[in-house]
Amino acid sequence: MKIIGITSTAILSLVLGVAAPAYAQHDEQGENQDHAKQEQGGHEQAGHEQQHAQQQHAQGQQQRAQQQQDQHNQQQAQQNQRQQDQHNQQQAQQEQRHQDQHNQQQARERQQPQRGEQQQRVQQSAWQEHRSHDWQSDHRDWRQRGGYRGYRIPDDRYRGYFGPSHGFRINGLPFLVVGGYPRFQYQGYWISTVDPWPEYWGNDWYDNDDVYVNYVDNGYYLYNRRYPGEGIAINITL
Repeated sequence: MKIIGITSTAILSLVLGVAAPAYAQHDEQGENQDHAKQEQGGHEQAGHEQQHAQQQHAQGQQQRAQQQQDQHNQQQAQQNQRQQDQHNQQQAQQEQRHQDQHNQQQARERQQPQRGEQQQRVQQSAWQEHRSHDWQSDHRDWRQRGGYRGYRIPDDRYRGYFGPSHGFRINGLPFLVVGGYPRFQYQGYWISTVDPWPEYWGNDWYDNDDVYVNYVDNGYYLYNRRYPGEGIAINITL
């Protein structure tokens, strides 16, 4: 019995001696696996945090880009609106100017016939008052008047615009009545009649007949092509 007890004790000791290192090795492997799992978990958490940070950074960039785009769009819209407002204002001003010019033109056109009719009546009255009743007794040439003392037209101007080859009509030329006598402007010179006009000339000769200025016997005369041969004494001034 004693031998059996000793033997059992030895076997138990041997089993425990073998089992202890195995258990220790198993515990070490378990600790290593737990540590590895912890490290892996730490890496995964770090990776998730980094990914989250990257996502937040990307979202921040997108938000800033969107804000910049919104600001740009708003500025562009404001600029377009200002340009459109300026264009509309300029267009309205231009249309208003055109309308004002049109109204002024219409007003002038309405007034022009009145002025034209009034001027025509003044000319007609002035010419008719100086119609001769007896040309032979009423007419006096420049020799009978003591000689011409008015302005002398330069020769080059005279050859270019005066003489029998340069006819014109009095109608439509600037007209005045000075001292009761008709005066009209031709080629920058004022021509005043000092003679009455022959009674046999037509009533509207000053509107419809071609006339010309000629220098004869040291004096200027106005001739009517419809009635050649007789000239009205005239005076030339600037």
